[in-house]
Amino acid sequence: MQMNMNSDVPMILDFNIEDTPRGTQRHYWLKIISDGFSNPICIPLLVMRGKQDGPVLGVTAAVHGNELNGISVIQRLFDEVSVEELSGTIVGVPVVNVPAFMRKKRRFNDGVDINHIMPGKEDGNISQVYAYRFVQRFIKHIDYLLDLHTASTGRINSYYIRADMSQPKVKKMALLQNADIIVHNPPSDGTLRGAADDMGIPAITLEVGNPSTFQKKLIRSGIDGVHNVLCDLEMVKDDIITTEKQTVHCDKSLWIYTDTGGLLSIPVELRQMVKKGEIIATIRDIFGNKIKEYYAPQDGIVIGKSVSPVNQTGGRILHLGILK
Repeated sequence: MQMNMNSDVPMILDFNIEDTPRGTQRHYWLKIISDGFSNPICIPLLVMRGKQDGPVLGVTAAVHGNELNGISVIQRLFDEVSVEELSGTIVGVPVVNVPAFMRKKRRFNDGVDINHIMPGKEDGNISQVYAYRFVQRFIKHIDYLLDLHTASTGRINSYYIRADMSQPKVKKMALLQNADIIVHNPPSDGTLRGAADDMGIPAITLEVGNPSTFQKKLIRSGIDGVHNVLCDLEMVKDDIITTEKQTVHCDKSLWIYTDTGGLLSIPVELRQMVKKGEIIATIRDIFGNKIKEYYAPQDGIVIGKSVSPVNQTGGRILHLGILK
């Protein structure tokens, strides 16, 4: 995969804060692997280093290649923050999964979801090495991580946070997002957030809307959430943004799946509270005959749902948050 990289942007092999002088903003290409022509495959970094010492906050997006809202969050964040007023360093990674992004696909080019194999493997296959080198060459150098995602193809999400709410620093970061929903979710599933947590780096996952598009309101919400973390860490001197919205807290969440194929319709909406036994989906055959109805297994809130009517057996219906 040949990449057309701006020749004015230097290529680096490891992120080092000292490469960026105090009081400046720099762009870098972080080399991760090489393609079949020996051309480098690099990850873009935006670095803003304040004049005063402080934490290093990493903000990552597009771990899945079709998750675009986070890219705009990072770009606009760097437009809005003044390096003159910053203490510490912000590092934005608008695209983590470059091979998938170039193909407009969710998964890495070997078909693997790299957010299930973190922190990768030094001597593994292509996706494992890519994940390993990103963690070693970037993640281990930061103090805090905000990892921006969206729903997957064929699904939509509310603006929600996954975080280990048993960790005080992580809990604070989650609460600062003014999200619709927070799901308590200890990271033990091969995610980037989990890899950071294993390294002692407080991290949360922000699910900022839908795939393959830019959503202005959700992008604004994501920027405000990052701003609030910067304020709380005393990296910028400003007021924390609050809203009248009441965030719903969930102890856990679960996906509900179909057990037959057909045309799926889901009458419930994002953020809707549902009661146990309430109808949440209907499947019809190609002739229009109703063949199955599905009901909420517990009381909860709709975090995300499928929007693709064409459903095979084992398809996702909706993501249900179980309330505290």
